[in-house]
Amino acid sequence: MKKIVLLIAFIALSVSCTDDITGLNADTKNPTTTKSEYLFTSAQKALVNQMQSTNVNYNVFRLFAQHWTETTYPDESQYNITTRTIPDNHWTVLYRDVLTDLKQAKTLLDAETPATAAEIAILKNKKAIVDIHMAYAYSVLVDTFGNVPYTESNNIESNPLPKYDDAKTIYKDLISRLTADVAALSTSAGSFGAADLVNGGSAAKWKKFANSLRLRLAVNIYDAEPTYAATEIVAAVTAGTIASNSDNIKLAYLGAQPNANPLYVDLVATGRNDFVPANTLVNKMNALSDPRSPKYFDLNTGATTYSGGIYGAGNTYANYSKINANLKAPAYPGTIFDYAEVEFLLAEAAAKGVAVGGTAETHYNAGITASMESWGVASADIATYLARTDVAYTTATGTYKQKIGEQAWLALYNRGFEAWTSYRRLDFPVLAAPAGAYNGLTSVPVRYSYPAKEQTLNSANVTAAITAIGGNDLTTKLFWDKF
Repeated sequence: MKKIVLLIAFIALSVSCTDDITGLNADTKNPTTTKSEYLFTSAQKALVNQMQSTNVNYNVFRLFAQHWTETTYPDESQYNITTRTIPDNHWTVLYRDVLTDLKQAKTLLDAETPATAAEIAILKNKKAIVDIHMAYAYSVLVDTFGNVPYTESNNIESNPLPKYDDAKTIYKDLISRLTADVAALSTSAGSFGAADLVNGGSAAKWKKFANSLRLRLAVNIYDAEPTYAATEIVAAVTAGTIASNSDNIKLAYLGAQPNANPLYVDLVATGRNDFVPANTLVNKMNALSDPRSPKYFDLNTGATTYSGGIYGAGNTYANYSKINANLKAPAYPGTIFDYAEVEFLLAEAAAKGVAVGGTAETHYNAGITASMESWGVASADIATYLARTDVAYTTATGTYKQKIGEQAWLALYNRGFEAWTSYRRLDFPVLAAPAGAYNGLTSVPVRYSYPAKEQTLNSANVTAAITAIGGNDLTTKLFWDKF
């Protein structure tokens, strides 16, 4: 027996002296290499999740738009966004989880050496689609904070403390990038295929999305630079924007975690009753007999009228209408751009005198119709709604900003960020800060303050940015919102 033990020990020693054992240090569960497709999919899902989430640690835009309000803990609807470090979390998701993965995906794509014309076309499509996602993410950052890191962002080796670029300059560069991306896309070639959770690799649909995003940015910037913006608006429309609800840009979630609808995760799976529809929205829709109400909300048992919780106050969940159950279904899709928004943007452009084809009224009607059809409203009910004197473009109260602003706000339900952006740009509907708002705020926030971590770790560049935009308050208007 002793001889056998010694023999085994000798063999083991011999093997250890001759074999390469460096692989023993490799962590097989944390690979050091990956594929561009994996990074792209991860970034895409993180991006849509962030825009769809209702977790108060990450996304409070439905509250800022006054579509929803809170029940037990009304802090965020009273505009306290610092206790939960909401700006930090929003910033981190977009820069770390989205833009870093997209940049790494692009690096991997740049290293590829396609051998055939078909492979070259596919690679060009992939690069363009990655860049479109990057443009979208940067646009959200600018529209949330103002000046942000751009030219020196996501390069920790060379720029661990990146400078903050001028927001308008970023906007113009994003528009240029989107223009180039559209030109690079070939509708006859593939791209990411099934790794693209939104459009299934369709270059044609990404062209429409890129042009629609170009349109949104140009409309946003119009009051700051009308001549430039008008040119870009017309160019985007000519190139082809989203033209029907079938073109809507949305991610179809799966029916199980971790790939379920964020609203299901935040509200159903966790058993939370933290939100009810806000009276700001519900009262407006009641006044208009809006046929989307049963699509947006659920009546309390025995109730015949929808009731919204008092915005910015603590509300008893049982006393008010509920968020429609369909929105909280595990597979309910997350939309980041739709046809209704495009039509309202075109209505606004037409009202400003931009030659987009059609009138402000025709696009206004098309926006309302597109929204209602997407929610499954019957044609007869749409016609009845459009005929109301308080809805019809020629008879509704106010300037074009009020008419379009109020109807766009209604149509952008469940798309809190876009509803908030529309409100900031048009100043309608009239929204008021609640009693007891954080730090005595008397108006709805128009931006996020810069993340606390950035103010600590990158203080010199943050200070310069604060000076450039005119302050770090929630009421400091972005460059396109000062008119």
